[in-house]
Amino acid sequence: MTEAAAAEERPGIDPDLFVRRAQDGQARLDLVVAGMHCAGCLRKVEGALKDLSGVTYARANLSTKRVAVRWDPSALRAEAIVRKLAATGFTAVPFDPKLLGTLDEREGRALLRSLGVAGFAAANVMLVSVSVWSGLVTDMDETTRSFFHWISALIALPAIAYAGQPFFRSALKALRAGTMNMDVPIALAVILATTMSLVQTVVNARHVYFDASVTLLFFLLIGRYLDVQARAKACSAAENLLGLRATAATLLAPDGTQRSIAVENLEPGMRVLVVAGARIPADGEVTSGTSEIDTSLVTGESLPETVRSGAPVFAGTLNLGAPLVVTVTKRDDDSLLAEIVRLMESAEQGRARYVRIADRAARIYSPAVHLMALATLVLWFALGAHWEIALTHAIAVLIITCPCALGLAVPVVQVVATGRLTRQGVLVKAPDGLERLAQADTIVFDKTGTLTLGRPQLVNKDELDHADLALGVALASSSRHPLAAALAAHGGTLTRPVLKEVIEVPGMGLEGRLGDGTVRLGNADFTGAPTSSSHAGSELWLKRGDAAPTCFRFEDTPRDDAKETIVALRARGFAVELLSGDREPAVRKLAEELGIEEWRAGARPGAKIERLEELAAEGRKVAMIGDGLNDAPALRAAHVSLSPADAADVSQTAADFIFQGALLAPVVEAVDVARKSRRLVFENFGLALAYNAVAVPLAVAGFVTPLIAAIAMSSSSITVTLNSLRLNLAGVGRR
Repeated sequence: MTEAAAAEERPGIDPDLFVRRAQDGQARLDLVVAGMHCAGCLRKVEGALKDLSGVTYARANLSTKRVAVRWDPSALRAEAIVRKLAATGFTAVPFDPKLLGTLDEREGRALLRSLGVAGFAAANVMLVSVSVWSGLVTDMDETTRSFFHWISALIALPAIAYAGQPFFRSALKALRAGTMNMDVPIALAVILATTMSLVQTVVNARHVYFDASVTLLFFLLIGRYLDVQARAKACSAAENLLGLRATAATLLAPDGTQRSIAVENLEPGMRVLVVAGARIPADGEVTSGTSEIDTSLVTGESLPETVRSGAPVFAGTLNLGAPLVVTVTKRDDDSLLAEIVRLMESAEQGRARYVRIADRAARIYSPAVHLMALATLVLWFALGAHWEIALTHAIAVLIITCPCALGLAVPVVQVVATGRLTRQGVLVKAPDGLERLAQADTIVFDKTGTLTLGRPQLVNKDELDHADLALGVALASSSRHPLAAALAAHGGTLTRPVLKEVIEVPGMGLEGRLGDGTVRLGNADFTGAPTSSSHAGSELWLKRGDAAPTCFRFEDTPRDDAKETIVALRARGFAVELLSGDREPAVRKLAEELGIEEWRAGARPGAKIERLEELAAEGRKVAMIGDGLNDAPALRAAHVSLSPADAADVSQTAADFIFQGALLAPVVEAVDVARKSRRLVFENFGLALAYNAVAVPLAVAGFVTPLIAAIAMSSSSITVTLNSLRLNLAGVGRR
């Protein structure tokens, strides 16, 4: 079964059932287009979709054969999009996560069957050809030679008709749609070579080329099969992530009965049972039970996280301990895992500058290759060559001139890089994020939540009076402020006083009544405490009656590998700065601790943008790393930006990369992968251009047979793909 047949095996599926609505009201649909083989196919698919009225976005991914489309739902329906692609010569079906990899598997099996038939025929035709060649130098008569030629034809013609279907079907569909793809010249070359041999057989010529025709097809199929397998290794990491989700959930009915249900049918409010060893089927909240969850998929942390009643859990994470009852809070397509997949697909299917260059180069392929083959045919005729020799050279030009290597130069690197970073805890959001990160020469860090964990710790507990600590904990328990939460965590076995009428004054602190008196917990102004302090960290003050205020001192903990990361970035040639809105003592202390010489404190959002503009005016390419609400404008203004996974939503939206976990090591990994990706792209461009610069003149000059042309063409695209896969080797950045 060909890939076209595999795609068509799902007739009657309404694509409108797979349409999702974006936040801006636009409709979105992900399609699988199995017939895309080259940059020319990709360009035709995107061009056809953009010609439709109402379509605002169309991006195809050659490696994964996926197409993402967005459009105005009032202008057209999804069915019109599928019909448009069919009219262009491409069969499209809605992407279904349950069928991950099935089209690639079927295409591989179909190619393998065709390859077996071509190989069997090539071996047998070659045996007959050896007999003919031997007879040409002995006393074989014309009748015997003709008999052997017809035996070769009887073996080769059915084999070529069957084994050539992957190329013939694709070429025919393109021609019917009034377009051309890379399979058109391949099919034309195979048909011309076979027809020429058949004519030679009919006229009983001394030489026929059935052995070359079927062997040519054999090597073309080897190249296509190896290309499919290599691309499978570079398969989208987004698809691999979707493969980690549960397929079914155990639903708990109100009467206590249990039944299995597909995760796609889960709705918010439903309760599900998650046994030990099973994956959480949907984003939700633990209703009952205590267990440990492997959250590495979401947080990047290797250590399990203990969860109990009230704790949030996410789809795809693994329950390691005891059974849990979880109340679903989000549908399957709105889960955090689905959002991660959408971010990755957006990055993989985007268009960086290098991709656009490759697309423009591949665009001229179809007309150029046919004109070049025709010119070769005319040239050799003009030089007095026999029509058989001239046609053979033209066939070689048709085969050897292929844009596959150029078309794959960037997309395969992009997919491999995105997949590697995802495994290392980095999500790539921007299509050209890797390209811009590779250009960066300056790193600007925010402080709290970026270089530090954003989790302040009480550092003067031993200096505090027991009663003051208990009172402070009692007040702090009524607030979700980070400092209040840090203080409340020290409640332990303390006997807390009973407070009444506790209120929170925004930006100031907490106030409550203890007996007949008023107590306050907050900043110095709110409690009447002295404002001058040399403490580098944050402070809360407790004021009770006429007694002097008591100070609770906090310090934020730097990330465990913050200093190591700064050293690693400097070793890679980066200038490193610290730009924080925190107080000067706290910023100075952290900068000295981490060895950052250039730092600024008290920087408001506007001041951060001004500093980034200053650096840009100096010719710097700045990578901004921040997490807070106030960092979002700076993240957007920087040349490229990164944000931790626990950052504010607006900061994650503004960032080009999101890294997970409590360490900064993913930042260094992202830099290394980005730089290595750029080198591989240039290497791939060089390989593709060198191949065409050498192979095409040799074919025109008559030094390349069709068989050698087939081997060379297949080798070029496989070489580029394998070169891109080197990015998956360990130790990318170690030199």
